[in-house]
Amino acid sequence: MQAIRLLLSLLSLLVGSTMWCQQTVAPPNIILILSDDAGYGDFGFQGGKLVPTPHLDQMAAEGIRFPQAYVSAAVCGPSRAGMITGKYQQRFGFEENNVPGIMSPAGLQGEEMGLPLDQTTLPEYLKKQGYRTALFGKWHLGGADRYHPTKRGFDEFYGFRGGARSYFPYQNEGTSIQNRLERGFGRFEEHEGYLTDVLVEEANAFMERNQSRPFFFFLSFNAVHTPMHALAEDLEKIKGFSGKRRKLAAMTVALDRACGRLFKKLKELGLDENTLIVFTNDNGGPSDANESVNAPLSGTKANHLEGGIRVPFLMRWPKRLDGGQVYQKPISTLDLLPTFLDVAGGDASQLKELDGVNLMPYLLGEIQTRPHQSLYWKKETRAAIRDGDWKLIRFPDRPAELYNLSEDISEGKDLATQYPEKVRALFKQLFAWELQLKRPLWQLQRKYEGLAAERMDNHRKKKE
Repeated sequence: MQAIRLLLSLLSLLVGSTMWCQQTVAPPNIILILSDDAGYGDFGFQGGKLVPTPHLDQMAAEGIRFPQAYVSAAVCGPSRAGMITGKYQQRFGFEENNVPGIMSPAGLQGEEMGLPLDQTTLPEYLKKQGYRTALFGKWHLGGADRYHPTKRGFDEFYGFRGGARSYFPYQNEGTSIQNRLERGFGRFEEHEGYLTDVLVEEANAFMERNQSRPFFFFLSFNAVHTPMHALAEDLEKIKGFSGKRRKLAAMTVALDRACGRLFKKLKELGLDENTLIVFTNDNGGPSDANESVNAPLSGTKANHLEGGIRVPFLMRWPKRLDGGQVYQKPISTLDLLPTFLDVAGGDASQLKELDGVNLMPYLLGEIQTRPHQSLYWKKETRAAIRDGDWKLIRFPDRPAELYNLSEDISEGKDLATQYPEKVRALFKQLFAWELQLKRPLWQLQRKYEGLAAERMDNHRKKKE
């Protein structure tokens, strides 16, 4: 009997010690780095050979690369709305239309269009876990004061409310407040130098101020979105290109350099090992606008071919995740919220209507199945579904197209006539998902749907 009591006491001590260790392990710092309008094939870690990206390539070597990472929309604002809520943005009326739009059934005008206030954001969840939060760079989720980043969960903000701006300081005080740089709420001040460099300086200063507590920041670069502004010294590094392509390459070099400065600061502060970093992009590259390269994918920003919705994606967390991995199954930027919340000590499984999943059990080998059997995209009549490796694209002006992505990543062989039953089944599955969605809170002029179709067709002709 005495031996049994001794065994029970030892077990109690062991369990108590394990619980204590779990409770006292420091939660990781979390950093989300987002490039803007970058091409899928424009980075060395993606196989690009012509644009040097050594710092991001090193991150890929030390972390995990995801060749099949998707965004929830083929354009900036809706993609960010899905990412920051962990939900398909169509569930709350933020369809694939940037803000501000027009024709709002809800009666919203101009900058009054934005991420609905009844949606809880990623930084709001992390603040509840004791994190200090910040956003540096582009917002694009509503220009009105009530949508301001500091009212949506960010303790600090240095950036701009709109969707694009100059990389160099504005000289005209009359420039729209949506494009002017803003520190905190309502304090507008133009920067000195090149904006890509300035944003990472702000991020590094934030880390220095908050190194003794867990922090989350969203480094939301406007690089490499138009306007095509590059530093002369970066242009000098680019050989063999001209025009927009040369400028894009130089802007990518600056983006990579900024990431390198961030990684260096993390190591200097001793925060490197227990910081979870994700680098990704907001949508496919608009090759017709900035000469980005999405190869080997077809399509561009604003359409549902793979080049519009599949993006570069890296994750690094030395304390928990082995480096040098390639995770081959499809994931989504919708997964960022539940993943970040769970590693921060929260429980995303208790949240209603999340479409993302916590990726950690998959990356640690605890779950072997796909994080997502099906993924969806929708802009008015245009829509797409990926179920397993089958992908159906629905158009307003032509029959639907069907592809098997495991055999045809470039979407060059339409199998719709060969597999009519698969087309029919995916149509039904897509429609069942659409029945769950809210009507769009705003839309764009109809002419833009015609321009999107024309843009896709021009891309295909050029590829041929």
